[in-house]
Amino acid sequence: MRILVLGGTVFLSAEIAQQALDRGHQVTCLARGTESQPSAGAEFVRGDRNDGPRSYAGLEGEWDAVVDVSWQPTHVRQAVEALAPRAKHWTYVSSCSVYADNSTPGEDESAALQPALESRDDTEVEGSKYGQAKVTCEQICTSALEGRLHVCRPGLIGGPGDGSDRFGYWPARFARDNEPVLVPNIPDAPTQTIDVRDLAGWILTAAENGVTGTLNALGEGISFGRLIRLCQELAESTAPTIWADPAWLVDNDVAYWSGEHSLPHLLPEGYEGFAARSAEAAVRRGLVRRPVVDILVDILEVERRRGLGRERKSGLSAVTEQLLVERWRRQLAGGPEHDGLEYEI
Repeated sequence: MRILVLGGTVFLSAEIAQQALDRGHQVTCLARGTESQPSAGAEFVRGDRNDGPRSYAGLEGEWDAVVDVSWQPTHVRQAVEALAPRAKHWTYVSSCSVYADNSTPGEDESAALQPALESRDDTEVEGSKYGQAKVTCEQICTSALEGRLHVCRPGLIGGPGDGSDRFGYWPARFARDNEPVLVPNIPDAPTQTIDVRDLAGWILTAAENGVTGTLNALGEGISFGRLIRLCQELAESTAPTIWADPAWLVDNDVAYWSGEHSLPHLLPEGYEGFAARSAEAAVRRGLVRRPVVDILVDILEVERRRGLGRERKSGLSAVTEQLLVERWRRQLAGGPEHDGLEYEI
């Protein structure tokens, strides 16, 4: 197959390009090439999608499959206008952030979506409107590519190359040292992470088989408590685990989701279904997912190689975690909640 990856140099798009090459496909990557280059063997067409329609001028001929991961509606609209007439199959990688309700576990692709952006608001969309932007991009693709379109909706993506540092935080934390590990007291909360390698493989398999329609692509679900136990076991950790009240953590400026001063997998109330959606339709059509323990084994190896004490984009620093553990223990003991110690949040 002749495959065009709009991107191909970072995380998911890079994994798609590499696996396509490994399967013997002819691969072209359109990318700026400012951070990294596509895999050896791929044709590299340099283009900045912020330059508008002219960024696609170097792409000639017809394509058996096109894959786009952008969440900027302008980029998606211009790509469709330039390339859709020459594409036999198109994959738009969307997100489960498109869904309007995150409170109900088990919902599938038929669940209600967020409203699309107004046309005047869909240029240079900011991150706070990510879900709506993805809805808008889906609509753009659907209107132009009916019958040739696979809308892939992943949830949390982990695995080697994850620049967010989310999924790797917990195995790395237990492997780092034997100091107390601060954990949100949500042992029964669902988690659902798909390995980037499995997601890329599914996207390619779907393109090879001409799969169309909208399908959730999600990892196997396990409880947060089970995830933490697996991380402890794999790291052979004897560190005490401090299960702190999630509301207390938030009151003490610990962030949800990811990012600096966060605890990954800590979600706000009303998000009980966010990591518990159904991916049964995709599984029936060929999605294969490795067990979570296998993802953790590989992630821990990557984390050890990168350095367990490195600065991270997600999680708590060692200093902040220690201060919070001391503060939580004092509260449990009935001592003063505020100790005068300060840390940057």
